[in-house]
Amino acid sequence: MNIKDYQQEVFALTQRWIKRLSREKFSMLFTLVQPMIFWLIFFGNLFKHSAAANVLQGAPDYMSFLAAGVVVMTVLNNGLAGGVDLLFDKENGFLERLMSTPIHRTSVILSRYLFVMMITSMQILVILAVAFFFGVKAKTGILGIFVIMLIGMLFGIGLTAISMAMAFSVKSHGDFFSVLGFLSLPMIFLSSALVPLQAMPGWMQVVAAFNPMTWVIDAVRPLIITGWEAAIPQVTLALIILAIFDAICLYGGAKAFQRAIG
Repeated sequence: MNIKDYQQEVFALTQRWIKRLSREKFSMLFTLVQPMIFWLIFFGNLFKHSAAANVLQGAPDYMSFLAAGVVVMTVLNNGLAGGVDLLFDKENGFLERLMSTPIHRTSVILSRYLFVMMITSMQILVILAVAFFFGVKAKTGILGIFVIMLIGMLFGIGLTAISMAMAFSVKSHGDFFSVLGFLSLPMIFLSSALVPLQAMPGWMQVVAAFNPMTWVIDAVRPLIITGWEAAIPQVTLALIILAIFDAICLYGGAKAFQRAIG
């Protein structure tokens, strides 16, 4: 198969995911607005007066501090849910019929990655726009926003690989959502998304230090509230950690995919 045919396959399958979402109007609406309403607006305003300013890592207020956490939480939720549609395709037999056609099997996986990353990028822009409305302006400007999106997409690659590995491995969507809930909430609360590490109990600080989400948030946060001088070392470290994280997740996802189609 030549590269042009492969690109057409990926494009066609990506269009399928987009059309499926576009038919679900309420799902599309809540996919875009849920993070900013429930986390940024409600949670941010609820706790903006209760957070001590001396532990907010240089943020002028809690809304500014929370913005990075909401961005990364959105990436987390989208990535871990990225395999849901593949799971439903597997359950209704469509995935098996699709795999029996003369297409390159990796085009199914790549199209799903592209779709999840597209939705995630749109959500990040919406969140940052709403945060700007509340007075939170990225100190690093347009280039910083681009770097935030790049970090988010790199984190999303590994998370989506985990999700698709689960989709190919579990027997039912009930098992999938049980594992999804078990993974997502601990990763959120055992990270620096909602409070700084120094405000956590000691044992939580230790666990959070091994959570890749913490390193991603600590890279995104200075891009929003501090500037390039503080951001560059954190971004560099996060990119190294994400390269390792993505390599492990993609390897595991590839093994799960091979077993599923074997």
